[in-house]
Amino acid sequence: MSATNWQSQKSFTYPPSTLKRASLALKCSPFNLSLFEQMLSQRIAMSEIAESNGVKNNYTKRKLSELAADNALVWLIEVGLLRREVDGQGITDSFRLTPLGYQLVESLQNKTWAAPTFGDRLKNAAARIFRLPF
Repeated sequence: MSATNWQSQKSFTYPPSTLKRASLALKCSPFNLSLFEQMLSQRIAMSEIAESNGVKNNYTKRKLSELAADNALVWLIEVGLLRREVDGQGITDSFRLTPLGYQLVESLQNKTWAAPTFGDRLKNAAARIFRLPF
């Protein structure tokens, strides 16, 4: 779905707690906003995010192994920001934004993305560790 199609569709209303948790997870992730801005218009494959490609593409703040990148992306899936891309043969290694992700990334565009505080990182880590499995 292109960014133009997304804007013409009715947007969802999310509870403030959902938006706050998603924003915190996004801010504490090892990814740069440019990754999510690219996801506004296209899917991004794991090979473009992991290892030295992530730094080269300005998608990651530092070089991440494929496992570390996958773990961080899976957390963003669980929070509701991302989804795995699916093709005719099943799940692929690519990722796209969900409607929540579109809303959040669009609201952050052209703004300074503040670095997470120690408290932010602690809250995000607690949410990841103590999340309920359903």
